Order: sequence, then structure tokens, then C-alpha cells
Amino acid sequence: MASHREGVSVKEILRSNDPILLSWAEALLRDAGFEPVLFDEHASNIEGSISAIQRRLMAPDDQAEPAERLLREALDGRG
Repeated sequence: MASHREGVSVKEILRSNDPILLSWAEALLRDAGFEPVLFDEHASNIEGSISAIQRRLMAPDDQAEPAERLLREALDGRG
């Protein structure tokens, strides 16, 4: 389970149905020292493979802007 600070507000930084993208983004952020948390994973698993519910990668408010920047730069560099 993702480590997080109890009672801290979070902001969505990525929303996707792609589990590989979400896993990669979460690992990238963790390696950079951020504390991302994956929301809606259980709801997404319950609905099956129709991909109706997207998962959300969240970051604490104080980390959201630099985390989004890192993701944007990394995604732009993927080609």
C-alpha cells in the first residue's frame, strides 16, 4: 500500500485506464521522492474489463505541481 500522510489534502495528477501507465507514473514519482497514492483501484477492479472507471493518481497538495511537471516532462520525452 502507498505510504501517505494522514489528513493531508491531495490533488489528482493523472487519470487513466492504463494500468501500465499508472504503474510507470507511480514508480517514476516514488523514485523522485514524491508520495503518490492510487485512487479508485478497487472500484476499477470490481467493474471488470470494461474500463468504465478510470483510476486516479493523486499527490499531496504540496507536491502536486512539481509531480505534474515531472510527469509531463517524462511523458513528452517518451516520444
